[in-house]
Amino acid sequence: MFVKKLVVDYFLKVAQDIESLKMVERELKVKPEKGLSISVLGPRRAGKTTYMKGVAKSMEESFYIDFEHTAFRAITPEEVIELLSLYSEVLGRTPEAIFLDEVQRLKGWEGVVRSLIDTGKYVFVSGSSSKLMSREIATQLRGRSISYVLLPFSFREYLKAKGVRVKKYMTLEEEGNIKNQLKKFFTNTSYPGVVLTGNYRLLQEYYNTILYNDFVERFELKSIELARFIFDFMLSNFSREFSVNKIYNFLKSQGLRFGKNTLYTYVEKIPETLSVFFVEKLEKSIYKKPWPKKVYVADLGLANIISVEESVGYRMENIVFLELLRKTNEKPVMGIHYFRSTDGYEVDFVIKEGLEVKELIQVSYASDFDEVDHREIRALLKAGEMLKCKNLTVITWDYEDERDISWFGRKGRIKFVPLWKWLLYQHT
Repeated sequence: MFVKKLVVDYFLKVAQDIESLKMVERELKVKPEKGLSISVLGPRRAGKTTYMKGVAKSMEESFYIDFEHTAFRAITPEEVIELLSLYSEVLGRTPEAIFLDEVQRLKGWEGVVRSLIDTGKYVFVSGSSSKLMSREIATQLRGRSISYVLLPFSFREYLKAKGVRVKKYMTLEEEGNIKNQLKKFFTNTSYPGVVLTGNYRLLQEYYNTILYNDFVERFELKSIELARFIFDFMLSNFSREFSVNKIYNFLKSQGLRFGKNTLYTYVEKIPETLSVFFVEKLEKSIYKKPWPKKVYVADLGLANIISVEESVGYRMENIVFLELLRKTNEKPVMGIHYFRSTDGYEVDFVIKEGLEVKELIQVSYASDFDEVDHREIRALLKAGEMLKCKNLTVITWDYEDERDISWFGRKGRIKFVPLWKWLLYQHT
């Protein structure tokens, strides 16, 4: 049940908020489509609510509800349709686009969304990553939804927030400023709320909320001690390979006793917070075990809370992963893997589209060709030959070139691209 006076007040205030909304333009572009719902998913505090309001502002007639608002705490699915009529009565217009924020708060939300889709409305939903996952949406809406991922600020969005203009051609001084901003970007945080306010205390709040609400409470985990250890382990080992056996043996060495099945359960649940991501090794056989995996985090500011890891190389690699993940919004069939040969040579990223390997990427903290580890180049050439891929890239700190290289009987043409250029111009 809802209180009409509260709802009317909410509608009037939200309409004003959306009309006067000022925000850093996000790069995620969603394509409204009737007959389908558009789902915007992402880690907590990535800016989903502001983004949804921004999309609502761009549509001619929009109906927006945040189900976490007091006015809608006790609402039933049937009453949502009544709210549409009330909205038209109050504002004198019929909405064509429906925005349901934190929709998981509404019991039976799936039926409401399907009904709205059937009426021919544009429907957008978003929710806390701890309670609304892409696979849940796909199951509940029976294939009638397209999901997008919204992450914290990209480097380009970060520069916009800082008022730094990106030009096609820049002076050496301007390039130096961009590189200085990049160091700040991956040594601090990319969460919009922190970047825009400068309030770094928020990071501890985000950490606690993700750990306890999105991880422990959501999955009803019995051991907070184990949950915290696993979360901290992932945050402090970003851009590294890990296995459950490795974690199990470490816990055992510390005198902590947990069964392997319990440990597997905890580890496999943590990516569902969308604050931690796993990347699997590329294997020819689907029957190969998916372990070990590599771990990446949605924001390096979280890692700073429990880790003193300052390795620029690892941070660069994590930033590259997040940028690749953003590209899956444009290329939904794109897959991200890593490669490791039987003799230990590793390629950081293998980019696939369907069955075809499109690009191999290494990340190296190098400012000159001689600073690039020869093992990285050798691994790139070997993987290129094995996977029949000629598109070979090394993302560096400040070295740019394109070379034909022949080492150890293998040949290939390799592009060397500075990270700042790769982040700023790869979409242009």
